[in-house]
Amino acid sequence: MPQASDILAALGQAVFAWDIASDVIVWGEHAGAVFPGIPAERLATGAEFAKLIEPAPSLRTAALAQTSAVHGADGTPYRVEYGVRMSASDPVVWVEETGRWFAGPDGRPVRAIGSVRINNERHARDEELTRLARLDPLTGELNRSHLIAALAEAIEETTRFRSTAAFMLVGIDHLARVNDAFGFDVADAVILDVGKRIRARLRGGDVLGRFSGNKFGLILKNCTIDDMNVAAERFLAGIRDEVVPTKSGPVSVTASIGAVSVPRYARNTDEAVNRAHETLDAAKRRRAGSFAAWRPDATRDAQRRVNIRVTDEIVTALNERRIKLAYEPVVSAVSRERAFHECLVRMDQGDGQVLLAPDIVPVAERLGLIRLVDHRVLELVVAELAAAPDVSLSLNISPDTTMDPDWWAGIESLMLAHPGVAERLIVEITETVAIQDIDDVRGFVTRLKNFGSRIAIDDFGAGYTSFRNLRKLGVDIVKIDGAFVQNITRSADDRAFVQTLIDLARRLDIKTVAEWVQDDEAANMLRDWGCDYIQGRLIGLASAERPWSAPPDSALPAAG
Repeated sequence: MPQASDILAALGQAVFAWDIASDVIVWGEHAGAVFPGIPAERLATGAEFAKLIEPAPSLRTAALAQTSAVHGADGTPYRVEYGVRMSASDPVVWVEETGRWFAGPDGRPVRAIGSVRINNERHARDEELTRLARLDPLTGELNRSHLIAALAEAIEETTRFRSTAAFMLVGIDHLARVNDAFGFDVADAVILDVGKRIRARLRGGDVLGRFSGNKFGLILKNCTIDDMNVAAERFLAGIRDEVVPTKSGPVSVTASIGAVSVPRYARNTDEAVNRAHETLDAAKRRRAGSFAAWRPDATRDAQRRVNIRVTDEIVTALNERRIKLAYEPVVSAVSRERAFHECLVRMDQGDGQVLLAPDIVPVAERLGLIRLVDHRVLELVVAELAAAPDVSLSLNISPDTTMDPDWWAGIESLMLAHPGVAERLIVEITETVAIQDIDDVRGFVTRLKNFGSRIAIDDFGAGYTSFRNLRKLGVDIVKIDGAFVQNITRSADDRAFVQTLIDLARRLDIKTVAEWVQDDEAANMLRDWGCDYIQGRLIGLASAERPWSAPPDSALPAAG
């Protein structure tokens, strides 16, 4: 029968008793199996043994101190892991120590017993898992969370030592096109190759991580603003100068870079990321493959403050139900009888002042609030239609709203709750929306027409919609851009253009509305050309008053 000490040695384990008061450690036989090549005298006391321990000599005593004393015969359990080696040239032996310590009258450790075992394989697995948790699986570089943590450390370091660093975002240009043309595996190959090219051009101490799908983040230590320009060109050239070999053939790649100097222009990670992102967007707008560095800009900062204020005003107005409607009449070009009213958004500021649609819509679109505004306008329009069974109304929706599932859920529930409303609702989309994706817009039109509603294209003529696409979309109405209509009495070109639009729409059985009609002369021209409806200053500007509340004989007279 083998001795217990022999079994422990075969398993890479050893037992010990540590008299903490005298600091003497007594080891069982074959302790050398756990600590090969380490002289017995280096293991004989806690102080000598601590000199061999990594990463900190105090790990063993700290493990005892961090556990609360349990008084009794069984002692207090503890566990600690550490590395042991004689010198820097020796390999580290990773050890797991488990044991129990016993307290003296003052509650402090006076004695410990336990065992140690070689833990190299488990430690290696844990280290690999820790490493993988820090890294992006595709590129092997830091993932976003650890990149941001490294950025926070860099900002703290530069602040403490009054040095400077740069944070860069490198965005691969047009990666979506690579996805569409070759597939995601080729796009991944491009991302991996770009990461390698950046890595090859970094200095020692610089940090690289994958920030998002097509973006890498770089932290350049000891990098001045002038250095940023040189470094950026080095990275851009390295990416663009050679094609990326892929299984589908060579792919030409460029990247754009946005950068900010820290801590000079960014004193925390949020500022650094936002400003690098802002300049990356600016670089991409200028041209693919370019570089931009963040600089203070009084005008931009003032606009940002305005954006914050206006965002708060719009959200507050929505919450306080201060979004209102104004109604602009659209009449028959022949009889001048009202056909429907276009609903325009207004915002009551609470002090007697009212913001008009041109003041609200562009800002709401830029700040990502337009879908909330559009949803509220839809609620208001449906409420008006439900309350006035003889009225037809149109509303405008933004490009973002056309594919917004919340807006669709809202209109479906409102149509179900108010039967008979859908047939009197006209939804206006701009020509810009219509030409973005014909198939998507056709799906949008079809869904609305299934409710029984009509669809109008607003500002028609300002874009590049072909009549072939117009027929494909199946819209009911085109509203001719007022920029062409307002000058038809003075411009032969505008007359010819508007007349052509009306004629072609009639051939496609699409009704026409002429906007910005200023006077009877223009109205009569439009009537004679076959335009169906007109609106503008001649007919009446938008008003918060509900015109359908007026007596029935208030219809506008027809012109001779």
